[in-house]
Amino acid sequence: MIDLELYRVFYTVAKCGSLTKAADELYISQPAVSQAIKQLETQLGGKLFNRVSRGVELTDTGGKQMFKIVEQALDMLDHAEDRFKESKNIATGSIRISAADTNITHFLMRYVKKFHELYPNVTITFKDSTSAETIALIKSNKADVGLVNLPVHDDDIVCTGQTGIVEDIFVANSKFEHLFDKIVELKDIPNYPVLMLEQSTTTSKEINTFLETMSINIVPEFTVGSVELLIEMAKEGFGIACVPRRYVREQLEKKELFEINVVPSLPLRATGVVVNKDINAQSFAVREFIRILDDDQYDCDPKALPKFNVKTEEADKN
Repeated sequence: MIDLELYRVFYTVAKCGSLTKAADELYISQPAVSQAIKQLETQLGGKLFNRVSRGVELTDTGGKQMFKIVEQALDMLDHAEDRFKESKNIATGSIRISAADTNITHFLMRYVKKFHELYPNVTITFKDSTSAETIALIKSNKADVGLVNLPVHDDDIVCTGQTGIVEDIFVANSKFEHLFDKIVELKDIPNYPVLMLEQSTTTSKEINTFLETMSINIVPEFTVGSVELLIEMAKEGFGIACVPRRYVREQLEKKELFEINVVPSLPLRATGVVVNKDINAQSFAVREFIRILDDDQYDCDPKALPKFNVKTEEADKN
């Protein structure tokens, strides 16, 4: 009969590269780990590890091949356990979310809070990433859910259907109050100190692409890496900041910042929730998180959303 615990010890030692570290992770003694490896090697009739200066390593003749098989088997068992728990609607495991910190703070956090209240046993981790980085993480299965700028042209990525618009506006403090009660031509904005996100960001690239169609060239007074810093610099009077409206609502209500009305206005952009194309392989926890995202997705009438050329698939709502 197969002793599963022997294979779990083998797998842990192989991952840690050390009998001591494996013992700590398994909460057993090092002699117990050594005895388990010896017992398994005796059953299999060959060595699984070679001792090296920094610990142990898998043997080329058996150890490495056995590790791949055991890893797959343990993954299947873990997956089976998750599926069994999911059949009882018990969300377990973890969700890895990749998005820009600003989107996490201002958009996703309220859904994370709601999800955590429903499923407190699920661990949620965040990765601050650009849209391009998020797509790469989703494709390599290093993230489960991502929030990216649309459109997305990648057959390995699926937009779940949750889409929100982003309306970029210009804001400033009272230092620029002479601009507040009038309409400002967009072509005149470069005459003032402008604050924008770094030019390498998707946001700045899309805005600049639009400006180029109108032969408008904005050379920012300052470029920064986060919307939060843009907002703070605008509040301090460094210049006119180009930011998404949703991120400055509080400052506008408190009259810490004021909107500068420009014509034409900047075009609407969109963000979308994306997952790996194999959406049916997503855990119950991930599917539940996507379902919760269905609520209150839009900052305006969803009918106003532009059409995007993306591969879409409705999230499982069952």
